[in-house]
Amino acid sequence: MRITSGKARGISLKAPRGDATRPATDAARQAVFSSLSGLVEDASVLDLFAGTGSYGLEALSRGAQTAVFVENCRGAIKCLRINAGAVLKAIGTQSGGRAEIIEADAFKNPALCGRKFDIVFADPPYSMLLDPASAEKIFSALARVANPGAVFALEAPAEFEPEQSGLCGKFGFEQIRRLGKKSRGKPSQILLRVAQRGAGVQSDDLLQSRRNPSEKVS
Repeated sequence: MRITSGKARGISLKAPRGDATRPATDAARQAVFSSLSGLVEDASVLDLFAGTGSYGLEALSRGAQTAVFVENCRGAIKCLRINAGAVLKAIGTQSGGRAEIIEADAFKNPALCGRKFDIVFADPPYSMLLDPASAEKIFSALARVANPGAVFALEAPAEFEPEQSGLCGKFGFEQIRRLGKKSRGKPSQILLRVAQRGAGVQSDDLLQSRRNPSEKVS
């Protein structure tokens, strides 16, 4: 598993042994970042259920301004700290990329209180997404940290349908695109954003846009 593009391209990422974490594959991350295109540069990024930190570190390599990582597994955090150090060294101090690692539960995290982000990555255990109560807690957590126009990349099993379940409508999200596998239990990546009511914007317009480095997502 490696960083696939940007200033830290080729840097290897360590992962803990066993199945406590489920790191996103290089191919999955490439597909997600290809869809996000110009939205990453200078963005503020949150990586929930961060695991090895592959999504947030990929974002820093590609020009994100800051990345905050939230993880509560000690084995994963040990790898995350090593990975962050390697990526930040490759990026260099002049790039402005900064990483903050928070060892905490994604749902009970005072350190995130009042903070908002442009892009949020989340890779929770599939069992949580398939449990209605837990899935609602995840979407509630996403809504609390979203800037206006924020974009979300959610790793989920193919059978998880946030629109059909009513989660998108309840928390004001709209699904933009779905990537990955279609077979039950297989990984997929769901791209969401805060719904743009009355803006007359097509679902893919945000992902197809390109912004100047000085612009923020809005």
